Amino acid sequence: MTHVPTHSWLHGAVARIEADFQRSADTHLIPLPLPTFARHGIDLYLKDESTHPTGSLKHRLARSLFLYALCNGWLHEGSTVVESSSGSTAVSEAYFARLLGLPFIAVMPRSTSAEKIAQITFYGGRCHLVDSAAAVYDEARSLATQTGGHYMDQFTFAERATDWRGNNNIAQSMFAQMSHERHPIPRWIVVGAGTGGTSATIGRYVRYQRHASQVCVPDPQGSVFGEYHRTGDATLSGPGSRIEGIGRPRVEASFIRTLVDRMLEVSDLDSVAAMRVLSERLGRKVGPSTGTNFIGMLTLATEMRARGEQGSILSLLCDAGERYLPTYHDAGWVLQQLGDCTAAMARINTHLA
Repeated sequence: MTHVPTHSWLHGAVARIEADFQRSADTHLIPLPLPTFARHGIDLYLKDESTHPTGSLKHRLARSLFLYALCNGWLHEGSTVVESSSGSTAVSEAYFARLLGLPFIAVMPRSTSAEKIAQITFYGGRCHLVDSAAAVYDEARSLATQTGGHYMDQFTFAERATDWRGNNNIAQSMFAQMSHERHPIPRWIVVGAGTGGTSATIGRYVRYQRHASQVCVPDPQGSVFGEYHRTGDATLSGPGSRIEGIGRPRVEASFIRTLVDRMLEVSDLDSVAAMRVLSERLGRKVGPSTGTNFIGMLTLATEMRARGEQGSILSLLCDAGERYLPTYHDAGWVLQQLGDCTAAMARINTHLA
């Protein structure tokens, strides 16, 4: 009789994920030509995470979470994978679940864009919708128990699933791509926080490599991260963010406040206005969280210019705007849900003129 090794399925699963990684090129670094800053020696860049196979920054997180769960022995052949998500992480996890032949259930707020729901179902996942962002955690745990599956829990494990010392993480890629630029070591790295995993990875890598870069998190209104960063009160709760993918109604375990040098609160209208202005300047649509990042970049660049400082500012193009055509890129929807962002757009364009 042929003996089948206990870990044969596990070894095959890890090999499939690693093979998928080797089939993907690194994401591009895009310079933003903004003469109002460039002539003062300040250069702005976006790392374009929309070019991942599942179209967003969360592809990196999903890969890390699956490898973490597999190597911890939490996932087995036939396991149902359950995740609480505002959309993009669930899209990416559905992709990896299909790669491994595992059933996948995404627990998401009803407000999640129809495009993201369609992508999850395209990859074979099932969407379980709840009324509020605060309800996703308990519902996901309950579904994992009912199915005998595994709750991935991105909000707890995002910061620990990625090897922050290197191993092709996003921070290592950023610094390698910046190495031939005018200011190769960024003065600021600007990144929004959903789980907090990306800001934690970048913050740790910067310290480990002894770089002078600082990490800024622009936080949308309604999120508790800014107040938590200021006070350290982990019991905070709030309404949550209306900018899909970033900001949370509670303090998440993966948001490590000591790794963030500065927080900036950004209004919803400013985020959407910046999203539209940046989309026009790039000639392609970006999502609302990228708009929030852009506000953070402009704020820091303006302060550097006023102080006579030179250097580079690096941020993320988190995902493509096509996911948000019926929502954040629809003027009627924005007017009804958030208000009129015309004045905010004019202010940003004037600032950049």
